[in-house]
Amino acid sequence: MTNILFICHGNICRSPMAEFVMKDLVKKAGLENRFHIESAATSTEEIGNPVYPPAQRKLAEHGIDCTGKTARQLRNSDYDRFDLLIGMDRANLRNMNRICGGDPGGKLHLLMDYTDHPGDVADPWYTGDFEATWQDVLAGCRSLLAKLSGQ
Repeated sequence: MTNILFICHGNICRSPMAEFVMKDLVKKAGLENRFHIESAATSTEEIGNPVYPPAQRKLAEHGIDCTGKTARQLRNSDYDRFDLLIGMDRANLRNMNRICGGDPGGKLHLLMDYTDHPGDVADPWYTGDFEATWQDVLAGCRSLLAKLSGQ
């Protein structure tokens, strides 16, 4: 079983989108028994809050439900619990390194680094462009799944 934790600043937009997109892709590929997928925040600002409504709507447009998800913060212990901790941008990655006390096992990555267009996932909190975020998250998750499943 591969344990994956997607991480962004507040865990209400990008990382839950990645969590539920990846779960959807894994389910459609019939690989649910091979993956455990969650998401978390580097900050405490949104702890306990549901997925941001525009992010919920964007997922729903594609038949993906995220009901029940609430934001939680990344913990140092998550480093041992998960095989991959995947941030949405470079600021997330810096904070992930701080919270986890470094990356001795090489588990910390950026989602877009799995694609042909490395960099940051578009942040809809500032742009309001949830379609751009959807496209980045979908491309990243598809590439990640292909790498992990050997496709």
